[in-house]
Order: sequence, then C-alpha cells, then structure tokens
Amino acid sequence: MASQDILAARLRLTPATEVSYRLELDDKAAFAALLGVSLPQNWPPGEYDRDAIQFFLEKSIEGGSAAVGWYGWYAILEGREPPILVGCGGYLGAPNEAGSVEIGYSICEQWRGQGFARELVQALVDRAWPLGAKKVVAHTTEANPASIAVLRNCGFQQTPSSDPGLLQLEITRAS
Repeated sequence: MASQDILAARLRLTPATEVSYRLELDDKAAFAALLGVSLPQNWPPGEYDRDAIQFFLEKSIEGGSAAVGWYGWYAILEGREPPILVGCGGYLGAPNEAGSVEIGYSICEQWRGQGFARELVQALVDRAWPLGAKKVVAHTTEANPASIAVLRNCGFQQTPSSDPGLLQLEITRAS
C-alpha cells in the first residue's frame, strides 16, 4: 500500500500519476502490473474514456507532483488474488478559492449495484474536507438514477445547475 492510498471498507483507492495515465492509455498489461491488479476486459468504465484519461494526464503534467491526489483515483477491490480494479473516481482539481471541489466516478458494469460507488464517493468526500474543501459538487443526468441514488446516499442534495442537461448535487461540510 502506498502512503497516499485511501482505505475504504472493501476498497483501496490509489492515486493516479503521470506514469499510470500513460500506461493506461498505451499499455494495459503494464498498467495492470503497475497497480498489481486484475484489469477488467471492459476497462475503462463509463464516461472515464480515453479522452478523460488524456485530460487527466495533461492536468497531471501541468501540476506535477502537487497534482497527485487531485485528479484520478483507482478503486481496487482487495481480498482477491490478485486484487481487482473495479472503478475509478476523482476530482477535477483542488478546491477553488471558495472551497468548492468537483468529483466524478465510474464503476465497471459487472461491479455495479454492490456499493462500490458509494464507498468511492464517500472516501473522496472524506478526503476533501481536511484538505480545504467546504463544498463537494457532482454532476449527473436524470437518466442515471443509480448515480443520483449514490450521491443522495452520501448526503448530497440537488442544487440549481448552470447546465440544463445536467443535475447538480452537492454536499457542504458540516461545521
């Protein structure tokens, strides 16, 4: 376990790095070996596609070592040999001046409905508070009731969205 890893009930979250993003884009076997995981055939999951990985790679390069932990996190199911990469999530950067940070997440289809998204979201929210976040925001669509349920189960409330195609949900740090 790396020192920056986050432990949840069943998951170990490992922060993505420039190296992991490059391997994820170009060499899936080396990527799996780097993480020490079994990689699902349908990796990457959901909206975490090649364009998203490329975006996070560019942000990682721009931010250097300070960017590690403020973009991607790999959700690894422990207790299996080898451990299994079940999803990913992360932030769209460090909190802004107002203390707001946005998260996103995606779980591989075969691992959905088992509470992994909730564990991942809760771990990201819990990590954000001591690092300066005052509010965590997430976006989804009405066509994704599972994502809405995950966010609501983690305490998020719907707020007005500036994008008419997206629902915005947020949670504010309790005093």
